[in-house]
Amino acid sequence: MRVGVSTRAEYAILQADLPGRSLRNIGVIWYAPAEGSLRFRLAENWDQIAGDDDREVLERLAEDFSRKIQEFGPEGFLAYLEDSLSNTLRLTARRPAERTLEELFAEHVEPPPRSAKILPFVTHLPRIPLRAAATRFGEDLEIGEDFEDWVPAPPGLRLSRDMFVAQVVGKSMEPLIPDGSWCVFRRGVVGSRQGKRLLVQRLGATGTSAEFTVKRYSSQKHVDEQGEWRHTRIRLEPLNPDFEPMEFSPDDEAQEFRVIGEFVRVL
Repeated sequence: MRVGVSTRAEYAILQADLPGRSLRNIGVIWYAPAEGSLRFRLAENWDQIAGDDDREVLERLAEDFSRKIQEFGPEGFLAYLEDSLSNTLRLTARRPAERTLEELFAEHVEPPPRSAKILPFVTHLPRIPLRAAATRFGEDLEIGEDFEDWVPAPPGLRLSRDMFVAQVVGKSMEPLIPDGSWCVFRRGVVGSRQGKRLLVQRLGATGTSAEFTVKRYSSQKHVDEQGEWRHTRIRLEPLNPDFEPMEFSPDDEAQEFRVIGEFVRVL
């Protein structure tokens, strides 16, 4: 799985045309057709959008969508929406999604209040090009609050100053990380690396897409007669069985790859 830029994802806007009210955007559907990955986010301020009768229906939309995705699958669910919605609920034509679901939702459905401020590592996280992150972190530099590019953090995530956002391109970590996803990473690794999903820089690779990858870290260990252990083999494993793991000896690690951070979640 490479980290870089992707335009493979698509999005559509869910709209409500309620009696006596103007047409209003109420949600975003985000879909990566090549991988069959679909996510959505709906408005929550239904009391400001609809009357009592319509509000009860709208409040059940998220549960209904989740159930239908399980029943039809992502492509079938989206086709169902495109074929069945026409009156009260409508779906716009699909468009290329070059930004995150959260950013699209903020633009089309619920923009932040004008008075809202960017609070670094409180409401927003820095979006950093991977090569810049590798250089900055390699030199042990921090991301200051004067950094230019900040994106809204996902609700409920406890932020820290070692977190940043980058885009993941490729299929090797599906279904956990769909191709083209923007993801939150934590700089470095706290404690053991075993079993963790790591963002690594492949040293000596040329081109951004080949230079950075996300893989699950696994190592084999040997304990000697004195009870001391050492690594005997290191594997960087994909989650997608269609891809092969990368294997290294402990002596090769410093020459082959460098750990940049740990995967936290898809944005």
